[in-house]
Order: sequence, then C-alpha cells, then structure tokens
Amino acid sequence: MQSKEEYNKNYVEEDEIDLKELFGTIWKNKIKIAFFTFIVTTLTILYSLSIPNSYKSNTILIPQEQAKSSLGGLGALAGMAGIDIGGGSSIDAATSFNTIFNDFNFQNKIIKKYNLNEKLKVKSENLVFALGYDGIYNFLKDEEGEKDSEISLEELTFNTYKDLLKMVSISSDKKSGLITISAETQDRFLSKELVELYLVELTTTLRDIEMKNVENQIRYYNDELEKTQELTIKEQLSQLASGLVQKKVLSMANKFYNVKQFTKPQVAYIKDKSKPKRGLIVVVSFVTSIILSIFLVFFLEFIKKDEEN
Repeated sequence: MQSKEEYNKNYVEEDEIDLKELFGTIWKNKIKIAFFTFIVTTLTILYSLSIPNSYKSNTILIPQEQAKSSLGGLGALAGMAGIDIGGGSSIDAATSFNTIFNDFNFQNKIIKKYNLNEKLKVKSENLVFALGYDGIYNFLKDEEGEKDSEISLEELTFNTYKDLLKMVSISSDKKSGLITISAETQDRFLSKELVELYLVELTTTLRDIEMKNVENQIRYYNDELEKTQELTIKEQLSQLASGLVQKKVLSMANKFYNVKQFTKPQVAYIKDKSKPKRGLIVVVSFVTSIILSIFLVFFLEFIKKDEEN
C-alpha cells in the first residue's frame, strides 16, 4: 500500500506529464494556430475597415416650469379634478416625447412627410472610412439594395421605423431634469438633420395633443358658466377658464412647446466618430481566434487519439 507521500508524488508527476502534453500539443501545432489566428485577424481588419464611421449629434433641452401659485387655491382645486391649468404636467416632457416617438402612427407620418425611406439611404459621398477604401462596403450595399427593391412599401416603412428607433434616442437626467435628443448615423449631416426634425415634430405634436384637450376644457367651462347661477362657482369657473386660455396663449408664444433649447445640434467633426471601435474589434478578434484555434487543436488531437485506440 502506497504512503501519503508516494501518492502525492505520483499525483504531481501525472499532473506535470499532463501539462507537458498540453504544451507539447500546442507547440507541435503552433503553425496551424498562428495561421488560423492570422486569417481570422486579417478578415476582421478588412471587415472593420469596411465599416463607415458613425457620428452623433444632439440637442439639450430645459423643461419649462410654470408656477401654479399665481392661481392660488384654484391650482389645488384643478388638481383634485384631474385638470392641468398650466402648472406643469404629471407626466414629464421626456416621457411624453418618448411615448410619441415610439408610436408607429407618428413615425409613419414623419417617414412619409420627410421621405425618410430614401433619406436614410446614406449618400456615399458623406461616408467616411478609416483608410478611405469603400469597395467592400459598396459591394455589400449593392446586394442589400437589390433586396430592398423586392420588398413592399409597407415593409420598407416598417424597417425604416425600426431603424429610426435605433438611430434616435431621447433621455433625461434625473438630477438636472435636462432632456437630450440625440441621433447617431453614418452620415454626420443626417444626424444633425434628424435631431432638428424630431425636436420640431415632437414638440409640435405634444402641443397639438395638449391644446386640443385645453380647448375641450375651455368649452366645457364656458358651458357650465352659462348654466350655473351661483356667483362663487361662476367666479371659480371663470378663473379656471382664464388659466387655460393663458396656458394656450403661452404655448403658442414659445418656439418649442414645454421646453427651451439649451444647446443646438451641430454637424460632428469628421474625426469625432462615435463608432466603430476598430482597435477594440481587432484585439478581441485576435484573442478570441487564439483561444478558438487552441481549442480546435486539442479537439482534433482528441479525435485522433480516439481513432488510434
């Protein structure tokens, strides 16, 4: 029977032998590993060079704060009735913008109005490549263009809608309350255009929705004023209606409803790309290809030994 020291010695020797076999297998197949890694890394470099730069443009907005204090107790009375008379909304502007932006009916109207199905097909002269070579990109795009010509207008519009949801984003800072509308495309001029476009359309749509509601409320209060004979109620209804009229007038006085533009969108500098991170792509591909090639070598050795046995 083996002692504990002899058992540990044999275990260490077996472990060393296994490690030697592993490194021996890697060394024996080093040319295959290097060749595989070289091929994968080269293809990755070519692929990364075929991706045009993407550029981002954005605008920062400040939500407008309107005090209810000028209406005294009427603000609280209106709040109890579920009425907004100009002291801000229970839903913040960023949430409202995001809700409208994600609505397909809204996007469908915008796509048709601005012909975004065609506009999102970036002009080749506006694309920027790392080494200025666009051959691979143009080859792949030609194939995509042939596929696009075969699909219906309805499907093309839906695809554009999905693309816009990826390109344009609306976010807000919880601490400062600032709202950011940004767009990221491969055309730095288009990025700026999309930001300007959606800023106008989102604020206009939100104004139309809320002003329609305000007009209905004003009409209702005026009807109630004609019906009631109680002076106190008449006075309160009159002030509520006046507050709504004031809100309507103020909404039309501002360029963008419910927000003020803090910074304007700019065309990004040609070297100020947001992606792709070509260096990172190549490094990840290089490391991954080494690991994968070593795994394949061990797998093939395992199959070879299994066949010999």
